[in-house]
Amino acid sequence: MTQDIPAGDLLRAPKRSERLRQRAAWMYFVEEMTQSAIADALGVGRVTVVRMLAEAKALGEVRIALARGDAELGGLEAALCHLHGFSEAIVAPLSSATADPTAPIAAALGDHVSGFLRNEMKIGLGWGRTLNRSLEYLRERSLRALNVVSLVGGVTHFVHDNPAEFPSAFARAFNADCYLIPAPALVDSQATKTALIERCGLKSVYDFAERLDAVVVSVGSLGPEAAIARFALIGDGDRKTLREYGGVGEMLCNVFDREGRILDHALNQRVMSVPLEAVRAAPVRVLAAGGGHKLAAIAGAIKLLKPTTLVTDAASARRLAERK
Repeated sequence: MTQDIPAGDLLRAPKRSERLRQRAAWMYFVEEMTQSAIADALGVGRVTVVRMLAEAKALGEVRIALARGDAELGGLEAALCHLHGFSEAIVAPLSSATADPTAPIAAALGDHVSGFLRNEMKIGLGWGRTLNRSLEYLRERSLRALNVVSLVGGVTHFVHDNPAEFPSAFARAFNADCYLIPAPALVDSQATKTALIERCGLKSVYDFAERLDAVVVSVGSLGPEAAIARFALIGDGDRKTLREYGGVGEMLCNVFDREGRILDHALNQRVMSVPLEAVRAAPVRVLAAGGGHKLAAIAGAIKLLKPTTLVTDAASARRLAERK
């Protein structure tokens, strides 16, 4: 049974009312929950939710940074930084542990990346559903001499949105130059990869990807829900074999184990991605990922990339804070 918060209680506890209002705004505008669902989640009446949303808009709080003052999230961020050595951790609120974290992580990521972009930067980008979703949360503006570099090739077949178009769409948001790898993410042999780089003009893109100022990547699992499975980049049989080799996830289509080591497998020799050594050498390394099914992949990716910033959701953050 839900119950509205008495006005007197709100006046006596302004900090709690502010957090409640911001949580309601996040759930409504980012997680796209209905007002009735928000009322149930917060334990208030629907009329209170309507009023809080109106107040949030009137106060100018309807932006992705609105929930950064949450005490629990701040504690999780500090714990992750201490445990994993991040310069910064950004934990997005999540309405429940079973909710899809894609939109909340994407919202927090879009706000974060928009904040650190500067003129004359060279930023390398991966692709995937979370990164693609962050496009709608970017603060678009024109930046002088910003260069965007795709870190991995694309997909040859898609039905609706193509997440591999993320780098080019990102570049348009900031009027930046964009350098792409116009090849499939996975080719048929190492010889084909070498030929594409050395004889088909891709070496200039690879060379340009040296000395990046920042990188933004995500991570995928090896399950049937993963992007590499949905876009048929790696078949069921190969994914099963990679798991038997100890694989737990992929970054830029490079499959790695729980210790963050790239598997010694022929498939990893056929990936059309910028060498991970160049990715790891960027001073700013942002990893954005979450979800219970990706926990092992995220933990391995942290060891592989050694990110300076992790963007994740509250449920994943709690579990990552318990493991090293």
